[in-house]
Amino acid sequence: MLAGGDARLSVPERRDRERTRYRTIWISDVHLGTRGCNADMLIDFLDSTDSERMYLVGDIIDGWRLRKSWYWPPKHNDVVWRLLKRAKRGTEVVFIPGNHDEAFRQFVGLSFGGIAIKRTAVHETADGRRLLICHGDEFDAVVLYARWLALLGDAAYISMMKLNWLVNQVRQRFGLPYWSLSKHAKHKVKNAVEFIGRFEEAVAKAARVRGLDGVVCGHIHTAETREIDGVTYYNDGDWVEGCNALVEHFDGRMEILNWAEIMAERDRPVPLVRAEAA
Repeated sequence: MLAGGDARLSVPERRDRERTRYRTIWISDVHLGTRGCNADMLIDFLDSTDSERMYLVGDIIDGWRLRKSWYWPPKHNDVVWRLLKRAKRGTEVVFIPGNHDEAFRQFVGLSFGGIAIKRTAVHETADGRRLLICHGDEFDAVVLYARWLALLGDAAYISMMKLNWLVNQVRQRFGLPYWSLSKHAKHKVKNAVEFIGRFEEAVAKAARVRGLDGVVCGHIHTAETREIDGVTYYNDGDWVEGCNALVEHFDGRMEILNWAEIMAERDRPVPLVRAEAA
């Protein structure tokens, strides 16, 4: 059951912190319902930012994992409560289901709690550019044509996430910042790098044939901004490995936020300056 009010949250909403306001925020690949979800960081992000519009670009809830075993700690309720609260406060929230929460695709065209569910969307930036918004699994040949292989890869990925969690528990005890083992491994494996490149090109082509200026997607857990044959490709990353969000400033400028780095910088102790003896 979702938390019905602030008093019932396991992590109360921060009201003493000034929020950074953006025109638009994109997040995806939160994977609520898995141990790999960095709910703590996402809660901190949601309590530190605000926007006129917010796009939830798929895989917000991991239905694949929940069908196998139920895992839903109170902090995952807290995340859902905060997203619903944004819609209630007047933020235009659009949810575009991904492959892990594909069950919600049957509700495309409907609205739940003020959150509109769409298959894809087109967003116009403040400087007049038109961007295709999609999760991206529709361009992943493994998911489309070899579902059994995708599920096998998902099992291996969950194992990597468990190891990633153990590594960061040790790092936390030694006062070290969050570090993504899986993200490091992905950038070291040649085949993964080649797959990411082909995926980005396919997504950018989809925007180009529609006459659009760019595309925002998720799915591959790799935050990126690059130009591909006249189309601007944006990937908003994830909240399992990189803990990223894509934001649009009020002048149309786009920026990828790495929330682990932002938290580490914000929470770094201020060194004491010792006064020199007279």
